[in-house]
Amino acid sequence: MTEIRYDVLAIGNAIVDVIADTNDRFITEQGLTKGSMQLIDEARAKALYDHMGPAREISGGSAANTLAGLARLGHKTAFIGQVANDQLGNVFAHDIRAGGIHFDIPAREGAPATACCYILVTPDAQRTMNTFLGASQYLPARLIDKELIESAAILYLEGYLWDPEEPRAAMRTAIDVARAAGRKVALTLSDAFVISRHGPDFLAEMDAGRIDILFANEVEICALHGSDDFEASVAAIAAKVPLLVCTRGEHGAIAVENGVRTTVAAEPVSRLVDTTGAGDLFAAGVFAGIAQKRPMADCLTMGAVCAAEIISHYGARPEADIAELVRNRLG
Repeated sequence: MTEIRYDVLAIGNAIVDVIADTNDRFITEQGLTKGSMQLIDEARAKALYDHMGPAREISGGSAANTLAGLARLGHKTAFIGQVANDQLGNVFAHDIRAGGIHFDIPAREGAPATACCYILVTPDAQRTMNTFLGASQYLPARLIDKELIESAAILYLEGYLWDPEEPRAAMRTAIDVARAAGRKVALTLSDAFVISRHGPDFLAEMDAGRIDILFANEVEICALHGSDDFEASVAAIAAKVPLLVCTRGEHGAIAVENGVRTTVAAEPVSRLVDTTGAGDLFAAGVFAGIAQKRPMADCLTMGAVCAAEIISHYGARPEADIAELVRNRLG
């Protein structure tokens, strides 16, 4: 049996976020749906970037953000994702390794370029995301390292990456390896558009007992169940997985673990700047709590503390000492 070396290993999009302030008028003029995420091609990415205001570049990607938070909380993590051999690919690889996350996937030669997410933030801190998946959607199954998967207590899958065919096959391979090794498999639903395309796939994985932990928000859990009734959706999906974690924005979060429900309030935020990465860092706090074998209420509170830190500044990587924030909150 392979020794456990990592608390969480994630497979996700290797993306560099390009973040700019904007207003509702610009969102409308560009034909965007405020607060949503949409996939764009390289031509649209260039056109949007040309029209955006001054921007800042920060390494992102949902699952990678979660690992960055986990690493800051003192946990061992590893990442599998695909970048191109270009400037932004080098930025992403440098940032993730500098954050203490194991990452050894070789850069891909040639087109397309490294993935970018163009994030437009309105004054109410809502973020409208436009994602060019680029090289990230070409993660082949042959790069799934069996021993690496087996060395992680939890395999974490980013729902966004389920959309392209090649990484979806890689993720299925990883699930097979993790389950054979007796490891837990976690999935984040990522976005309603992913569910509209792959909801039946996700439900089939759950019904087959291949998902142990599911992360969702209110919109996603209802979309997966095909209902506008939040409570009915929670009840239906919670019956399919050992642990369901569902965030509710300013209304806090819930978890249902083997039928037992836990609820926590959102943490107070003095200044709401940018909601990018709130769910990602919430997951980081929950994973840290699980690794530390804390009660579920503590796990959710840790998630809420981390999410509150992230939405107080731009970007989806922690700026404050979130480990200290958690210690101050829970002791």
